[in-house]
Amino acid sequence: MALYSEKVMDHFQNPRNVGKIDDADGIGEVGNARCGDIMKIYLKIENGIIVDVKFNTFGCGSAIASSSMATELIKGKPLTEALTLTNKAVAEALDGLPAHKMHCSVLAEEAIRAAIKDYYDKNGIAYDKADFPEHKDEDEHHA
Repeated sequence: MALYSEKVMDHFQNPRNVGKIDDADGIGEVGNARCGDIMKIYLKIENGIIVDVKFNTFGCGSAIASSSMATELIKGKPLTEALTLTNKAVAEALDGLPAHKMHCSVLAEEAIRAAIKDYYDKNGIAYDKADFPEHKDEDEHHA
């Protein structure tokens, strides 16, 4: 069996939504010092809907594929729906990730949450702090 699914390879070789939104409404950046992956997500939001999303990721193929797939999954969706996106959903949409690469999908989930929190903070929008847990422990990413 191949280490990576065809979808992972496609999103790695042809990533969607790569780039930067200069006038982004929300920006989320997360990283994992141990593996060196860094993800930055930019959101453009209108009436509570993510109308555009871009990312820049420095990392392995799984990190790039996870970022690409995650942006595809939230584009055009309400913020409330984007907040429910889990790393498991990202990995499943990619037809799976090797166990030692699951932290990449966790980073994608965290980057999206960080960008939404940034948008809420910039606009004085109240939110449930439970929707924005602190970043997971470094070792959890490599479980």
